[in-house]
Amino acid sequence: MAPRLLWIPLAFFIGTLPLTSAGTEDASIKEWELLTPNSFPHDPAAAPDGSLWYTGMAANTLGRLDPSTGSIKEYQVKTPDSGPHGLTPDKDGNIWFTANYKTYIGRLDTRTGEIREYPMPDKSAKDPHSLVFDNAGILWFTVQQGNFVGRLDPKTGVIALKRSPTLDSRPYGITVNSKGIPFFCEFGSNKIGKIDPATLQIIEYMLPEGARPRRLAVDSNDRIYYSDYQRGYLGVLDPETGKVQEWPSPGGRGSGPYAITVTPDNLVWYTESGMQPNTIVRFDPATAQFKKWNVPSGGGVIRNMAATRTGNIYIACSGVNKVGVVHVK
Repeated sequence: MAPRLLWIPLAFFIGTLPLTSAGTEDASIKEWELLTPNSFPHDPAAAPDGSLWYTGMAANTLGRLDPSTGSIKEYQVKTPDSGPHGLTPDKDGNIWFTANYKTYIGRLDTRTGEIREYPMPDKSAKDPHSLVFDNAGILWFTVQQGNFVGRLDPKTGVIALKRSPTLDSRPYGITVNSKGIPFFCEFGSNKIGKIDPATLQIIEYMLPEGARPRRLAVDSNDRIYYSDYQRGYLGVLDPETGKVQEWPSPGGRGSGPYAITVTPDNLVWYTESGMQPNTIVRFDPATAQFKKWNVPSGGGVIRNMAATRTGNIYIACSGVNKVGVVHVK
């Protein structure tokens, strides 16, 4: 194993409790019931054509919603009990997904409906989890139980794996900054990892004691926002300096911040999955103010979200078999 590198942040800063308001004047939430009952929609994705795609983890399906018409089409994954989990589109609109139960990465050709499977080169790489493309078209992903991060080149189909330096760190959410550098959560520890795209060398950034980052989002300044699921905080890491700043989430310690994204206007949106109903929270970094909305169906648990090019938010409500759109006015 390569030597472990550890980046110690220069400082932690805890922001004062910001102002919070509730209301509907800036956003509204619309939800749609899925075709297959109890499909457990896990992750949503925003395709280039504006459609909302989702994984039906329990139903072994991928689904496409046209938000303008409400029409839904589902695709059966060819290997039974694959447990499709995370998903992301490529530039051509094809959908790539992690087969959580069968240790492969899948690609759905949205023109033909055909699915190609890319098996993990190491059988211990169990629980492929979340995935994201960089600007060069390389697919990056996490493997939670196997404690790996990975890279897949769609041109060759070759997968390269790298173990996380920290034992049982449970690599979870992943994002890529504007320079093509992947960052990932270590949900089993209080760290965020950075991957060298060429060598797969990993540098770790320390977060406050007890933090458990679950998902990540990057803003236009390449700052990395994270949802601290364990402590009920929203945090941000500046990789250039190692500085970490955080704010208590409006719902408090048990609010379970989970899904997170950043819209094109650099507003941070995330969910409080520990609240019933789940809440959609907006954070404005310029004012350090929060605003939140209740999810009409309750959400069950909203595990991931995706920002569209127009600034709306796509959500998947796993516990109530719905997907939805947060329309930002």
